[in-house]
Amino acid sequence: MRVTRPILAVVAILACLSPSAIAQEAAGPDPAAPKEPERIHKTNEEWRRLLTHDQFLVTRMGATEPAFSGRYATGHFKGTFLCVCCGAELFDSWTKFESGTGWPSFWRPVNAKALERAWDRSTPELRVEVTCARCGAHLGHVFDDGPPPTGLRYCINSLAIKLDREPARSKTTRRSTRAAKPAARKAAGAEKPSGS
Repeated sequence: MRVTRPILAVVAILACLSPSAIAQEAAGPDPAAPKEPERIHKTNEEWRRLLTHDQFLVTRMGATEPAFSGRYATGHFKGTFLCVCCGAELFDSWTKFESGTGWPSFWRPVNAKALERAWDRSTPELRVEVTCARCGAHLGHVFDDGPPPTGLRYCINSLAIKLDREPARSKTTRRSTRAAKPAARKAAGAEKPSGS
């Protein structure tokens, strides 16, 4: 039986997401992880009122912002990155690294319970989607080509996160709005668009 590269990549990601790898991810500067927050459930109309158009397309409809268009795609930041929808803590800024992919990349979430993982079959290449464990917001994907110690790269849309010291509603650019609209039409047709 012939095994293709995409299948091997998926097996490698699953191996990285084993309980021991997840436990290693969870080990951070503060070993006393906070209690898991209650789940937040809102209708799409409620989310539309709370988010910008682009944030809604990415987090609720699974769209992807264009590469290198997000405010966190490059650069160094201080603080904690939160879910733009519910404010859950997702990533410490010190785990961000320059991946050159065009999206913010992190090698570990703030704790293992901050994110949920699921198969993304929206493209021919099978990927692992990451969502906010508290509100279900689409954040991006996780890949097995990151730096030590985890070897993981959480490829996250800038529109899905904000720094803890920023206002609740962030500004968007026209460029990302135009690029996200075709994805929203696709998502409205019950298909989830591909990307981060």
